[in-house]
Amino acid sequence: MRVKKIVGKKLKAIRLKNDLTIQELAGKSKVSSNMISRIERGLTIPSVEILMKLAGVFDKSINYFVEEVVTTHEIVHSSPGARDTNVYEDERNMHTESFTSGLRDPQFTSFFCTVPKGGRSGQQNMYHPGDELIVVLEGKMQVVIAGETYMLAKGDSLSFKSHLPHRWENIGDQDAKIIWTLSPFTTI
Repeated sequence: MRVKKIVGKKLKAIRLKNDLTIQELAGKSKVSSNMISRIERGLTIPSVEILMKLAGVFDKSINYFVEEVVTTHEIVHSSPGARDTNVYEDERNMHTESFTSGLRDPQFTSFFCTVPKGGRSGQQNMYHPGDELIVVLEGKMQVVIAGETYMLAKGDSLSFKSHLPHRWENIGDQDAKIIWTLSPFTTI
């Protein structure tokens, strides 16, 4: 029973992350939309053949749909210096520590971010499905959303629909320390 739900949640999450409808996934995988719907709702466990067809659409192995049971947890406790980190050395020039890495089937991701003076998302606006929350712990950030500019300082927060064109920049004279939360699961 538990495996059915996990496979279903993983399939639905990756389908939504790739902006596919059930019908579009059915066309690409040659698996019926009814079967995909039943899998996503945890009503059936797909055969290896069906799982291979679905995994192939996303360039994943069939292990992708079941490995989460062994490699993730329902509770994750983390401390500074022990979190999964990522350093972006492009225009973003940002260091992130994940609060949610290792959480089973997260519906959101949250990071402690350090953005150095002048660090920014780039010249081009970005947009993607979901919601974002930015909480500034230290420093100053400028966030432009749909052409409107928001100046954020220590203690300020900003939440918005991520499908709106947006970009950000550290305009302060020190590193900005930020808690950045995104839903659904994605990376910054």
